[in-house]
Amino acid sequence: MAEKNAPAQQRASFDYELYEGDPDHLRTVVATPNQATPWIDPAALKLRHRIGRGPFGDVWLATHHQSSEEHDRYHEVAVKMLHPIKEDHMQKFLDKFEEIFLKSRQLRGVCWLHGITIISGKICIAFKFYEGSVGDRIARLKGGKLSLPDVLRYGIGLAIGIQELHSLGILVLNIKPTNFLIDDHDQVVIGDFGIPYLLMGIPLPDSNFAIRLGTPSYMAPEQWEPEVRGPITFETDTWGFGCSIVEMLTGVQPWLGKSAEEIYQSVVMKQEKPLVPAGLPPAVENVINGCFEYDLRNRPLVADILHAFESSQNAVYSDGEWISLESRKVPEKLSGKCFSTWFLSKDLLQVGDTVRSRKSPNSCKPQSMVVPEGTIVGLEKDTDRDGFVLVRVPRVHDPLRINVSTLERVTTGLAVGDWVRLMEETNKHSSIGIIHSIRRDGNAAVGFLGLETLWEGHSSKLQLAEPYSVGSFVRLKANVFTPRFEWPRKKGGTWSTGRIAQTHPNGCLVVKFPGRFVFGNEPNSFLADPADVESVTFDSYPGLVGKYQHLEDYHWAARPLTIAFSVFTVMKFGIYVGKSMGAGIKRKGHNQIRGDGHAQDAQTAANSSWIPPPVANILFGEGPTATAR
Repeated sequence: MAEKNAPAQQRASFDYELYEGDPDHLRTVVATPNQATPWIDPAALKLRHRIGRGPFGDVWLATHHQSSEEHDRYHEVAVKMLHPIKEDHMQKFLDKFEEIFLKSRQLRGVCWLHGITIISGKICIAFKFYEGSVGDRIARLKGGKLSLPDVLRYGIGLAIGIQELHSLGILVLNIKPTNFLIDDHDQVVIGDFGIPYLLMGIPLPDSNFAIRLGTPSYMAPEQWEPEVRGPITFETDTWGFGCSIVEMLTGVQPWLGKSAEEIYQSVVMKQEKPLVPAGLPPAVENVINGCFEYDLRNRPLVADILHAFESSQNAVYSDGEWISLESRKVPEKLSGKCFSTWFLSKDLLQVGDTVRSRKSPNSCKPQSMVVPEGTIVGLEKDTDRDGFVLVRVPRVHDPLRINVSTLERVTTGLAVGDWVRLMEETNKHSSIGIIHSIRRDGNAAVGFLGLETLWEGHSSKLQLAEPYSVGSFVRLKANVFTPRFEWPRKKGGTWSTGRIAQTHPNGCLVVKFPGRFVFGNEPNSFLADPADVESVTFDSYPGLVGKYQHLEDYHWAARPLTIAFSVFTVMKFGIYVGKSMGAGIKRKGHNQIRGDGHAQDAQTAANSSWIPPPVANILFGEGPTATAR
């Protein structure tokens, strides 16, 4: 492996300080002649002692010897020694690293990479050594809290670094204060440039480690099970950014004292969020709260975070003091439609775009659309998510003035949020997913159950699929005998029908079964592949019996209540019939007595003449009166 990747002798690098307009904040830059490969000869690295340990490996202080024709140089570097990876997957990691190596060297918000090597069968990544991190500074401070100006300043530097990595298509996934390195000028750079991202798709020997793509306290819900609750996207990094900012402001790590399993239960299952301290600038408070949206589509992008921090920093220092702690916040949701302001700001409309009225993501009923389809012919000045546009609609004479938050762009008949089916069937992932973005050239990014990241391809490979909404009922398709996930059965052995409680961004359905009666901790919530199920309504059930069976799907108490009601009805009907028959017999007997008259009296007298007086008195109410004793 070393022989395969060993390059020719390289010239030594050197450091210099870059002036960027502020003489008090010079940036240290490492200059190296063109380096064609990131490979470092293992003999050129001398490990000295371990200085840290993380979920992906150990960090060592080392010396990097660079030799050239003119002179030798020795650089003090930090070396990240990863946990063992199977040898047949090492080359895959090295190839991915090489793709980003030269690009990452041009980034100002990311630590300087020296290269990569293999020592004792372990991958080692060498980068410039920094004396401390934001995490170290928090630990040294009394109370652990950083001042608001420092938090904003560090936050801006971090947002720049993350945004630069995102521009290269690299996800960090391990954002935390101990990975925010501080240089000699108190400027912050990202020390972890995406090792979890490079490890994605590579089997790891430790199964516990394999289910995590970051540090538990800073991981977004989709990071725990990206193939099921994903996909992992740029918005995944904003969750870790929010956790880090909260720790800087409070001095307390999110979910402190909880195990990884307890954090999983809190973040993924219970959908709990870290507490954001009060008294922040409105823009910062709003954007940090947005970072903790459970649905990643409703989180802000790093560009939104950068804008909020920069605008708040200017406000803080504009008058030399902190102002407007109680300023009004921008609402996170608009019109109760489950869309955040961040979701709506991710696609700015342009003149010529085809648009339609935005559909509610959880609507089970058909909607009347103000704009079934139209074309934007004009934009108001400074149009943003709260602005208006002019839309020309067929068969309407004048263009309509419509708020942009109520419109969505349509490209090749598809829009963000549409359920689509991949035309080419595959066994690697579900064939049904949800569109996350679609460019004007027709290229789309889709979340599919079974994929850790977004599928990217042209919209010509997609077709619209049946949408699934929260609250609608679903059952397994007749041709599905082994569903992707466990699915409960009824007592008779047939598959149960459930109700959708949640949809994940990749189309994975969370289905609950109100028609099942469960005991104790028995689960009643199951995951479902949208390709395995179909929607059902009363109309889709044939006959009265089928409709009654669907009624039982609404709640387990439907059957016992129906039985109890039936028994009660039968008893009441029986009592009513009995009373009616008794009243009829009594009336008939009374009429017969009155109609016969004397004949009955004669007959009674004849009958009572030979019966003993006490008995006759009992039977006929007459006869000789008993003598008082």
